[in-house]
Formats: sequence, structure tokens, C-alpha cells
Amino acid sequence: MSIVVKICGLRDPAALEAAIEAGADFVGFVFAPSKRRVTPEEAAALRRQIGADRPRAVGIFVDESPATVRTVADTVGLDVVQLCGVESPEEDWGRPVIRAVRPRKRVPWRSLAEWTARDARLLVDSFQPGAFGGSGEVGDWAIAARIARRWPILLAGGLRPENVEHAILAVRPWGVDVSSGVERDGQKDPAKIRAFVERARAAAQSQGETR
Repeated sequence: MSIVVKICGLRDPAALEAAIEAGADFVGFVFAPSKRRVTPEEAAALRRQIGADRPRAVGIFVDESPATVRTVADTVGLDVVQLCGVESPEEDWGRPVIRAVRPRKRVPWRSLAEWTARDARLLVDSFQPGAFGGSGEVGDWAIAARIARRWPILLAGGLRPENVEHAILAVRPWGVDVSSGVERDGQKDPAKIRAFVERARAAAQSQGETR
């Protein structure tokens, strides 16, 4: 049993190198309003640090136009775009899409089906009023598990090295996503990045053995 790992909100070469060395499958660059925001030029410089195979570079956007998303994706060399606002699945985003959702109490099955019908991956994050992700708050794993039984999902929201194994065993996601959970004093911590990836892989192996 394998699991993919995404390290999000990267801004500096040392943190990116730690994610690469740890074996992360995806690395995320935030282009939306955030303390982790980078410019396309900064992200392009980081992107050149990544080899040809992996990790794959993901750009995080909130309510940008499809034209802007495509332009940034081309400038940076993004492999995937992650959409976190009220974007439409019917638009041409120019790259494979990760659709972030933050279910509160009910699962928006129809909306999720519209995105997955267009081959988007789902990222299930915690609901926090006024936030589009990166809050560090743990989400509702029971809701996430319901969605994961129907489609492969990336699980996000309050994950950290200390709880990622529990989260994986509880939800059985396709992958896990972390940002604030591998930070110390607001900066990415290479040791925490390595620990997160190691514990996620260990949990995936344990999950496979128990099936």
C-alpha cells in the first residue's frame, strides 16, 4: 500500500531540498493571499531546483481567472494547479487539477462529482470561516473518510508528524498534504518534513498489512 505526500507552502531552497530528499511526491507553491505566498518569479527559481521526474510542482490559487492560472503555470513550469475558491470545473485550467474542498457538515456530492468527472483530484481540508486552507486546524476525518470511500482524496487540515499515521489509518486517503504542521516559528523545518514523510510512509505500509 502506497500513499502520496504533498508538502505545501514552500518558499525557500533549503525547505524545498528537504522535501525532495525526504521523497515528497508533490510540492506546493502558494499564489493566493497568504503569509506563504510567492511570486511566479520566485516559484520559477524554486522549480528549477526540482528534477525532471518528481516531486511534481503544484500551484495553489484562489479565485484567479483561468487565463491567469495558465500564465502562471507556464511561467513557473507547474505540473498541477490546485483550486481553492469558487472556480468552475467547466473552465480550461491548462493543467491537471486538484480541487480543494472544505465540507462543513454535509458532503457536497454533486459538486465533487462534477470535478471528478473531469479527472480532478480532491483535496479535503478543514472548514474554517474565511480561510482557504493553511489554518493548521484538524478537519472532520469522518466526513473525509466518507469521501475517500468514493474517490481518491488528498487529506489536509492540521496534519503533522505526530498525527499523520492516525489520520491515514482513520481516513485511508490516496495522499496527505501538510503545510503549517512541518513549520517551526513560521518557517519550514527540514527535520519535521522528513519526519512527516517517514511516518506517512510507515502508516501506509501498516495500512496495507492490515487489509
